[in-house]
Amino acid sequence: MDWDHPAVLKKAKELAGNSRDPVEIAQRCFEWVRDEIRHSHDYRMNPVTLKASEVLEHGTGYCYAKSHLLAALLRANCIPAGLCYQRLSRNDNGAPFCLHGLNAVYLEGIGWYRIDARGNNQGVDAQFNPPHEQLAYEARNDGEADLPEIWPDPLPIVLDTLSKCKDYAEVYDNLPDIPLMSKRKEY
Repeated sequence: MDWDHPAVLKKAKELAGNSRDPVEIAQRCFEWVRDEIRHSHDYRMNPVTLKASEVLEHGTGYCYAKSHLLAALLRANCIPAGLCYQRLSRNDNGAPFCLHGLNAVYLEGIGWYRIDARGNNQGVDAQFNPPHEQLAYEARNDGEADLPEIWPDPLPIVLDTLSKCKDYAEVYDNLPDIPLMSKRKEY
């Protein structure tokens, strides 16, 4: 996440405007990425983007890349931000599964708060309403999960997918997934 790239720094300062309120700045950054950066699969857009500066330059990215840009914009405004993931069913009916990328932002008085700038559409209504989370998706089926970690950098499997795939369709055919740890019974 090249948060210190000149174009990312410029956009971060533009979004902050004259505000010094981290919550207001975080909301502006979130809403801008959610609404202005097009989800690659929804819009059938190339190229495949990875770095924050690439997402900003091309105006498109999968959820992972959009989360990289949002984290970079927040960090450029000195707001702590990380990456989060959910494991979701690709067809809402069990296997196959894939990871979904989103963010966590640290807000004073609230703590770590998850936000999802994936992009709204029919059936998806992610909002910034701290302390209440309103994410794009809920993990509700067997095999799905909200992964609890907040990562400073993208998962290697996400980097690998976005680096190797040539276009948005190839990414969709190879969405990254990780197995969940099985729950052990206590005796």
